[in-house]
Amino acid sequence: MPTRSSFVQHPPWPRQSFSFALFFFAYYGYIGIFSPYASLYFANKGMTAAQIGILMSLMQVMRIFGPNLWGWVADRHQQRVTVLRLTAAAATACFCGMFFGATFAWFFAVMIAVNLFTSAQGPLSEALMLSEMRGDLTHYGRLRLWGSVGFIVTATFGGPVLDRLGVNSLPWMTLALLALVLVAALRMEETVHPATHQAAPSVFALLRRREVIAFFCSTFLMIAAHASLYVFYSLYLARIGYSNTLIGFMWSLGVIVEIVFFYYQAPLFRRFGVRRLMLASLLIAVARFLLIGFGAESLLLLLIAQVMHAATFGVHHSASVVTLQRWFAGPLQASGQALYTSISYGLGGTLGGLILGVFWETFGPQTVYLLAAAFSLAGAGAATLSYRWLLNNKEKK
Repeated sequence: MPTRSSFVQHPPWPRQSFSFALFFFAYYGYIGIFSPYASLYFANKGMTAAQIGILMSLMQVMRIFGPNLWGWVADRHQQRVTVLRLTAAAATACFCGMFFGATFAWFFAVMIAVNLFTSAQGPLSEALMLSEMRGDLTHYGRLRLWGSVGFIVTATFGGPVLDRLGVNSLPWMTLALLALVLVAALRMEETVHPATHQAAPSVFALLRRREVIAFFCSTFLMIAAHASLYVFYSLYLARIGYSNTLIGFMWSLGVIVEIVFFYYQAPLFRRFGVRRLMLASLLIAVARFLLIGFGAESLLLLLIAQVMHAATFGVHHSASVVTLQRWFAGPLQASGQALYTSISYGLGGTLGGLILGVFWETFGPQTVYLLAAAFSLAGAGAATLSYRWLLNNKEKK
């Protein structure tokens, strides 16, 4: 089981720290500019609301398939940097299709192609960084936080820039960030590890182990719960009567506390350990969603709930990455990160949004957050079982 020793006190920074930080900034900056504003661009091109919904859903749907495909290719050939460069180049080239054509079918094809390649980049970049860190995650948070910085910078300043230059400038801004992703990928190098004669375990064999199944069930439920935020949070606050300015501030606050956690996470993991922090993040999520669902009319309670994003996203993400190292390290690094992205953000995010959408329409907004709290509580139960079974297996050995 991953322990406090994964976060030792004074190790050197990874050799490729600048390249990793640049990559995270550009990649999540691309998401920060495209996700909030692409619907405006498609509307300007004459797409209907239903068509826009389909086009935007492809970003999530392709996360189910893309990461596993590219993770398998990267691990099978042990060429993660090469695959990252190829997918970055292909995504940049495919995105140029946004400048041509104006039909739904055309944009549908472009979105599938772009997201097939971009869906690989988050897991592959994390796998490369974890590989270079060789199990020492002391600096993981301080590098990963640059993704949050990139997101908040582009999401915050993208709106005013589009107001000034027009929505047709969005593809140019997005293309520039994808090109920066490619530049960062070209700077990266494969980390060479000493050769080992020990055969890597089968991914399918690992997926049959009960502690692995319980872990992925937990992350699936946690991200499904967070669909209540990613899909419905702004709509919910607007319905209560909050202004767009305050809604934007709430989103920014969530990212800011996430950045703060990533910066200071190493001593927290050393002190409390991975298991405790994972379970704490899931239980805090229960409280957070109940506060939003039944206390959002109080600005103070809403602020408290949004500060909890540091735990429900930041703590949970880092604890998940560390836990994955127990099973998917070394030659299975990319496959493990890909499975985490596909099962949690792909399946969990997509199905969570669909299920919560039905509850929104049928029973009202508050039930969405009540169900999200229930998902988080169930996720805490699954995580408890995963760590218990993992500990039992370790003791048997």
